[in-house]
Amino acid sequence: MPDILNIRKEFPILEQQVHGKPLIYLDNAATTQKPRCVIDAISEAYTTINANVHRGVHYLSQKATEQFEEAREKVRSFINATHSHEIIFTRGTTEGINLLATSFGNTSLKKGDEVIISTMEHHSNIVPWQLLQQRIGINLRIVPLKEDTALDMDAYRSLFNNRTKLVSITHVSNVLGSTNPIKECIEIAHSHSVPVLVDAAQSIPHIKVDVSVLDADFLAFSGHKIYAPTGIGVLYGKEKWLNMMQPYHGGGEMIQSVRFEHTTFNELPYKFEAGTPDYVGAIALGKALDFVNSIGIETIAQHEQQLTKYALQQLKTIEKMRILGQPDSSAISFLVGDIHPADMGTLLDHLGIAIRTGHHCAQPLIDHLGIPGTVRASFAIYNSIEDIDILVEGIKRIARMFE
Repeated sequence: MPDILNIRKEFPILEQQVHGKPLIYLDNAATTQKPRCVIDAISEAYTTINANVHRGVHYLSQKATEQFEEAREKVRSFINATHSHEIIFTRGTTEGINLLATSFGNTSLKKGDEVIISTMEHHSNIVPWQLLQQRIGINLRIVPLKEDTALDMDAYRSLFNNRTKLVSITHVSNVLGSTNPIKECIEIAHSHSVPVLVDAAQSIPHIKVDVSVLDADFLAFSGHKIYAPTGIGVLYGKEKWLNMMQPYHGGGEMIQSVRFEHTTFNELPYKFEAGTPDYVGAIALGKALDFVNSIGIETIAQHEQQLTKYALQQLKTIEKMRILGQPDSSAISFLVGDIHPADMGTLLDHLGIAIRTGHHCAQPLIDHLGIPGTVRASFAIYNSIEDIDILVEGIKRIARMFE
């Protein structure tokens, strides 16, 4: 088992107090805290090798380029992609999905074509497709949920027809904390020759995600949810699809030659990385993946699953507790009686406990559940059984106030 006490020491922010109480940080599905190695990597990059990457002939540029491309290779290895040029650096999951909606949409979709998403999607996997719908007239098909909130796989199978051109679906729900049968979803789509984008924002920090085993065509995730800085993320795409797609942004770096009459685009992955990239963020993302690898993603998964199991057991001892869905990852959404989620979150904060409340950027799912929002506790490698005990005692204390 991981040495949680020593791991916690790697996260300076966890040493502080909030409202006079030790900080209990349980908002990891929104963003994770950063270990010293990542913070140090950012400082070191800016103080030793800061220079624009690629094409520079001087030492700093060459060193920055070397570390930038090393980070790309670390990502390739982490998700087991075939080629490093299949790794596109983005600002996060949201930009990755927007990139695909625009570039794949412009290249491969036309009026009347259909894209399949699910009821449990984050807004970042809904709105880009709605914008494409407004722009060119595609249709969205929605996978419903069964009564137990699992994806209705029979309904999913029935949605495919000769107009289906893409499936875009979350691996793990950011609200329900449940893991979708993503490999089965991909196999069904591929049986109809339909590519699949996997939103891995909530899975990549917690379980092993292997794009080769899944046979995913595209996959997007955000660095800040896996101990890296904000503003850096990844879109993986199979080489054949990326070569077919038009660039997302135009400008420097993504070109081979520019004339007023005609422009030719750069090779992968640079065709999709216009302008000066966040090379420091990418280097820090590589360092975050080193940190995860030093512990082991399987070890992290086992620890977080134990936390989730224990939290579910303890939360169920609270009177009028309602747990949403069937959480099996590292996030649990719940309601307690008639206590509004915002009230619960505010009062927990005064006890030093950081959780998330609201609709979690998944309003269609919240509407489907018929609730105003949820309280969500989510775990990371630095969380402990003691954190959960403090959370449960805090909820009980607050519930007594509302009796």
